Amino acid sequence: MNIIQEFETIAAISTPLGTGGVGVIRISGDKSFEIAQKILDTKSLAPGRICHGWVMDNNVKIDEVVILPFKNPNSYTGEDVIEIQCHGGLNVVRNILDLVLKNGARMAERGEFTKRAFLNKKLDLSQAEAVDDLIHAKTSNFAIQSAKNLSGVLAEKIKEIKKDLFETASKIVAGIDFPEDVPEPEYPFLIESFRNTIKEIDRILNCAKSSDILRQGVKVAIVGRPNVGKSSLFNALLNLDRAIVTDIAGTTRDVIKESLDLGIAVTLIDTAGIREDENIDKVEEIGIEYSKQSAKEADLILFLYDAKEGLTEEDKEIYETIKNKSHLVIANKIDLTENFKETLQNTIKISTTKNIGLDELKETIKENIYKFTPEETEFITNKRQQNCLERSKESLERALHAAQAEELQDMIYIDVKSALLALEEITGEVINDDILNNIFDHFCIGK
Repeated sequence: MNIIQEFETIAAISTPLGTGGVGVIRISGDKSFEIAQKILDTKSLAPGRICHGWVMDNNVKIDEVVILPFKNPNSYTGEDVIEIQCHGGLNVVRNILDLVLKNGARMAERGEFTKRAFLNKKLDLSQAEAVDDLIHAKTSNFAIQSAKNLSGVLAEKIKEIKKDLFETASKIVAGIDFPEDVPEPEYPFLIESFRNTIKEIDRILNCAKSSDILRQGVKVAIVGRPNVGKSSLFNALLNLDRAIVTDIAGTTRDVIKESLDLGIAVTLIDTAGIREDENIDKVEEIGIEYSKQSAKEADLILFLYDAKEGLTEEDKEIYETIKNKSHLVIANKIDLTENFKETLQNTIKISTTKNIGLDELKETIKENIYKFTPEETEFITNKRQQNCLERSKESLERALHAAQAEELQDMIYIDVKSALLALEEITGEVINDDILNNIFDHFCIGK
């Protein structure tokens, strides 16, 4: 977005395209009200009052709509905003958007509405990023956590840390600039201040791994030899017939993935049966290699074997390759045997056809994936924010070591200033255009 574009009136469809009850076209900028009055049969666009009317194109009725007018600065973007709620058909919303563009708006870029909200100080940068997290949240848990950042939880904590650090920096500067009137702060005071600030930064960084897991989820791969029921288990866990199930060895010839919400986003992976056979074709061979790779990359492996046949030599060979990773041992087809002997400890016994043991298995999977993250994460951060916090901490650690060595305080101040600048990047008080554009380029158009 260049500086000229920033002052133009923009428009976009803010709801997913497709058949639905309601579609929303958003207009933002100085010409919003003017454009709306050109295309609507009502002239009573009072800010803060919901209006009703028809969108018109040369006296042709396009759709009956509800209009939400907002006057700056009391809007999402901080500019004049018109939101038109129409019926949700694909052609309806596109026709209205085309009419808006024809009457003086330009198409919004990715994330441009939220970018304007940031530039107009309606949101800080951490809150703007929380908007994107909230939209793309794969689980209800992560959506709730993202809403905390949108409400300012992370921003308030960063503000608190900056305030304490700024007070320390001010005392150092005062002692340097006015040595006759203001004494330099004592080194024990600086040491305690830096340690306390590092401790608070660590509180946020300690949640980094949990944040990443909540955002990206965990990978759970079902692994075993052919015909032990991997695809049946895959379908049962998803409660849908996603994978083809037959008694023919090698039916699954590729890796199949689906998302599952267990409080943490789970990518469930059905793999091709792993076997060594000179008669397998090239396609199945590639599928087996994909299976082995999926097992390596998985956070949790569901190792499946046939309870009726028992643990075969092929099963044992596969188990040897995954036993050092986080895994669950599952014996399937338990309904087909009366004398099952548990070869491996803590084996979960199930039948995908008779729905035996599946509830227990689901609970055990939940317990295992929740080991990756605590029940409640105090602060949610992304990689950019974590990088800023790490740089701030590194600067403070240098300042701490310098204070412990009682070095010149004007040199210590350089590191303190660097720490402050890194924290200000999180909320966007200090940011360059490249970083800003990179952040908002990941947003969808219309947000």
